[in-house]
Amino acid sequence: MLQTMQQDALDLGAKALDFFDVTEATEIACFIKKQFDTTYGPGWQCIVGTDFGSFVTYCCGCFIYFQIESLAILLFRGCAAPEPKANQFTELETLDTVTV
Repeated sequence: MLQTMQQDALDLGAKALDFFDVTEATEIACFIKKQFDTTYGPGWQCIVGTDFGSFVTYCCGCFIYFQIESLAILLFRGCAAPEPKANQFTELETLDTVTV
């Protein structure tokens, strides 16, 4: 992630904590996501909390994970899997059905 985007994420995290209580993780995530969508275009996802796991696909250069005190913030731009190539599955074998 570009240095300016990283700084924006940190600044927005701090700003969100000025507006919301640390227990309002969903509101904090929504605030940061909407600001990044407005500034850098749509597709941003934000996860905020003190205890969470994640397994995400993100666009190259569009990921940051940081903490403000005990609150962790994961911010990334989602990325879809590439479309299958045309005729990729044209030679599928048919399966014989088994009757029991």
